[in-house]
Amino acid sequence: MAKVPVINLRKGHAVNYNGDTCIVVSMEHKCPPRMASYVQMSIRSIATKKVYNLRLTSNESLEGVNLAREEYEFSYVDGMGYHFLEPNTYEDVIATEDIVAPVKDYLMEGNVYILLFTDGVVCSIELPASITMTVEEAADGVKGDSANNVYKPAKMTTGLVVQVPLFIKPGERISVKTEDGTYLGRVNN
Repeated sequence: MAKVPVINLRKGHAVNYNGDTCIVVSMEHKCPPRMASYVQMSIRSIATKKVYNLRLTSNESLEGVNLAREEYEFSYVDGMGYHFLEPNTYEDVIATEDIVAPVKDYLMEGNVYILLFTDGVVCSIELPASITMTVEEAADGVKGDSANNVYKPAKMTTGLVVQVPLFIKPGERISVKTEDGTYLGRVNN
């Protein structure tokens, strides 16, 4: 792939850094007085999830990587891996356990997710900002515990444990922030 000047990179672009495919997480072009301008950027490895903080001069460049983002519907899991279907062509794509591991607790059959491809191979899965989940198990709230904002653990149908308010009961649908797994609110059916 061709070299891309760092000043042309934006959040979401893919680059090759130390032989590892990385996504640009943030970048800022700085021009301090009486000094050469530079680019301060953070990139995250797709494979290891390690974040690199780089400070490069404005005339440096990194090797760009072709990255495709496509919507796929999660279908099922079997011995081969996690199966996703393209909604229009029903093309089946399989993601391996190591790719799915960071987002496994948010995968629900029938939901649409964005798959990232490099050279036709799934390299990562992007989650929406929030996702609607169903509470499978939640302890009953104790009378008198409502003086402050008191939370209890609740297990979702996917196995994810979320801290929820005392009034949430099993079977209710809630919205969960995928960035950190926090409770956002109830979802009306």
